[in-house]
Amino acid sequence: MTVSYPAVLVIAVLGTGVTVVAYVRLQRRRTAALAAAGLDGSGPGGSGRGGSGRGSSRRAAVRRHLPYALLLAALPLLLVGLARPEATVTVPRIAGTVVLVFDASNSMQADDLEPTRLAAAQEAATSFVEDQPDSVDIGVVVFGDQALMTQEPTDDRNLALAAIKRVGGTGGTSLGQAILASLSTITGKPVNVPEGNTAAPAPDLGYWPSATIVLFSDGENTGGADVQAAADLAATAGVRIQTVGVGTAQGGTVEVDGYQLATALDEQQLESIAKTTGGSYHRAEDTDGLAETTRSIDLRLTSKEEPLELTAPVAAAALVLLVAGALLMTRWHGRIV
Repeated sequence: MTVSYPAVLVIAVLGTGVTVVAYVRLQRRRTAALAAAGLDGSGPGGSGRGGSGRGSSRRAAVRRHLPYALLLAALPLLLVGLARPEATVTVPRIAGTVVLVFDASNSMQADDLEPTRLAAAQEAATSFVEDQPDSVDIGVVVFGDQALMTQEPTDDRNLALAAIKRVGGTGGTSLGQAILASLSTITGKPVNVPEGNTAAPAPDLGYWPSATIVLFSDGENTGGADVQAAADLAATAGVRIQTVGVGTAQGGTVEVDGYQLATALDEQQLESIAKTTGGSYHRAEDTDGLAETTRSIDLRLTSKEEPLELTAPVAAAALVLLVAGALLMTRWHGRIV
C-alpha cells in the first residue's frame, strides 16, 4: 500500500501516541482522586474478596475505557484517510489487438449469403467492432492473391469501421499470405515463411498472447504461401486465429470473366487453421447467423494493475468507530466527552 501524503502518516503516529499518553495520565489522576476520596471500591463495601465484586469491577473498567478506546482508534484512521492511501489491484479485462482479415477473392461475390458473402462478412464484422470495449485495438487486412493491411490496429472505432466498409477486390485466395500479413500487422515487421527449404529456421516474432486474428473466408485456397506453415508460425508467436466460415456447404455460383464458377464453403481448411493456433472455427449459413456468430468469438482476458484509492473505506471505518464510541459513552455516561 502507498500513500499520496506520507507526512500525514507521521502526524497520525505522533498524534495518536500523544493522545494515548494523555488519556492514560488522565485516567491515573482520576483513579488517584477517587482513591483519595475512598470511592475506588477498595474500602469497606467495595468489591472486596467476592467474585461478583471482581466481575463488577471488570465491567466498570470496560464501561469506563471502551468508549474512549473506540474514539482513540478512530483518530489514526481519520488521519490515514487524509494521507490518501492506495493499493494496487489486478483487474481482469478484455484487451489487446484484434486483426480482422477479409477474404476479398472472386468467390466471396457468391450470393449463397445475401446479398453476397463479402457483404455479409462486412456486416458481421461491423457488429463485432461495435461490441468491443475501448481497450481492444482493431486492425483490418484484406486479401486475395496477396494481402494488404488497410488499417493498422487502432482504438478509433470510426477508422476501423471505415476500413471494413472499403473492403473489396477480385482474384484468387491465399490464406497463407493473409495470415502472414496479419502477423506483420501485429508485430510491426515483415513476416515470411521459408520457401523451398524446410530446414531453414522460422523467423522469431516474439510472443504476442494478447493478439487475435479473426479470419472471414469461405476457405477456398488457390495458392500463395503455405497455409500450414503460416498457421504454425502464428501458433509459435502465441497468436490465436479465430476463423469464421462465410458461405454454405451447398455453395453458389460467381461470374468470372464471363464464366459461371461454382464455389462452396471449405470448412476443413478453416477448422485446421483455428485448431493449429488454439482458436476455434465459427460456422454460419445465413446472414443473420453470421452476425450472431461473431458475438461468440472468444477474445482473451488480460490483467492490468490499477491503483485503488482506499480513502473512502478507511474513512468509513473511522466513522463506525466514532459512532460506536459516542453511542456507548452516551448510554453509559450520559455525555460525549
